[in-house]
Amino acid sequence: MTEAPDKQERRRRRPHSPQVRTAILTAVIVLTGLALVVSGWVAAQLQTLRVADRVDDDLRASAEEFRVLATVGIDPDTGQPFTSPEDLVRTAMERIIPARNEGVLGFVGGEIRYTSRGAELALEDDPQLIARLEPYVTADESELVTITTDRTTYRVATVPVRTAPDGSLAEGPDDASPSFDSVAALVLAYDLDAELEEFNEVFIIYAGVGAAALLVVALVGWAVSGRLLRPVRVLADTARRIGREDLSERIPVAGSDDLARMTESVNEMLDRIEAAFDSQSRLVGDVSHELRTPLTIVRGHLEVMDVDDPADAREVRALVLDEVARMNRVVADLSTLAAAERPDFVRAEQLDLGDLTDEVFDKAVALGPRTWHVESRAEGTIEGDRERLTQAWLQLLANAVKFSDDGSRIAIGSSIEHGRALLWVTDEGPGVPEPDRARIFERFQRAGDRSPHGSGLGLTIVRSIAHAHEGDVSVDSTVGEGSTFTIDVPAADAFDGDRTPTPQEDQ
Repeated sequence: MTEAPDKQERRRRRPHSPQVRTAILTAVIVLTGLALVVSGWVAAQLQTLRVADRVDDDLRASAEEFRVLATVGIDPDTGQPFTSPEDLVRTAMERIIPARNEGVLGFVGGEIRYTSRGAELALEDDPQLIARLEPYVTADESELVTITTDRTTYRVATVPVRTAPDGSLAEGPDDASPSFDSVAALVLAYDLDAELEEFNEVFIIYAGVGAAALLVVALVGWAVSGRLLRPVRVLADTARRIGREDLSERIPVAGSDDLARMTESVNEMLDRIEAAFDSQSRLVGDVSHELRTPLTIVRGHLEVMDVDDPADAREVRALVLDEVARMNRVVADLSTLAAAERPDFVRAEQLDLGDLTDEVFDKAVALGPRTWHVESRAEGTIEGDRERLTQAWLQLLANAVKFSDDGSRIAIGSSIEHGRALLWVTDEGPGVPEPDRARIFERFQRAGDRSPHGSGLGLTIVRSIAHAHEGDVSVDSTVGEGSTFTIDVPAADAFDGDRTPTPQEDQ
């Protein structure tokens, strides 16, 4: 089952930018989400380390205060330094105010003797913790450990004390007082999970804000990508219309960003395509126009030719050869004009204008019996195609010979003025009337009966070559006295004066 033609047309018209838009938006959201997740994870890890460091610092500070109390503290009951580990632990417990999520216990002889009523964290209510603390409260040294139970995870500092042989209190083993009852310990612990829970609440908020940010990015990205891709959709639609309707439409350019420059480039490409189509159409029309007449003449004479009459056959043969030669010239000229539309029509190089003038003059003297002169020979360089410039200059010289009498004066010259190179030909022909001076550079146009022969493409070729060099060609003429045709192209450098030709350059 096939689709209806209008449905197929709609399918062809359907722009592809939504898929591109979705892909761009997906990439933006994924990258943004990944950035939020990574930054959140890194921040969480750093904050977790900060919480752990703060807890450890608090525990170490409390343990150090306990040690100082054991060393220089005074027993409030006796007014003397502490001699009993139990009294020391009891006094420390009375003075310590536990922080939030912190608990304190006092052990004597490996068993809980004192608890803190003001502590939010009741360590004595967790049997697993008490069991895990047993080896630490009778140990030889202080410990800072992490203990995990079914209830939570604790960060615990244990500071055991013993009676020294001199009756003072100190940490470490006491060989003189081996009794287990002489050992007491202060236990301080933080609920790590509770400490991190408050921080986790902040990151829950962060996750919500991140999700909202992703939503905003998605909405803004969808709108912005649509705006950015609008020239692409316009480009696609315009390309479809150009392919089906005409070549004159162009894509509107807005802004000065990369898309605007891309649009300008596409418009330039469309200009070249339109020019190529126009050139092709003109070529077909020109060929049809110019070859129809000689083909008709040839066919007519061949149809009426008396094949048994040698004289008639020779006459028709000469006429056919003449018409074929004319058609060959027209085809060659049209091929040159068609080539002028290509970007490789001109292959520029550095040319010495003086040498080019000499070369063209040497070739021109063979065109006919005229009095040849070099009016001016420039010193300087131009950026151009030697072959094409020579072709254009010689075409002007051939025209000057065609429309002037034997022995008349024809002069060529070159100069560089204000960064422009001028190449001219002056003759003493009949001149060009004012109304015809612009028209003679068009295809197949001639000035009145000035050119009874030729294809009418010579000056058009000259103009195309000049345009290909970013220049132009013009004519200055006085009817009955002569004409000067000038090719004007950019010069590579300027010279402050023109050199006067030597006597050998006049013939």
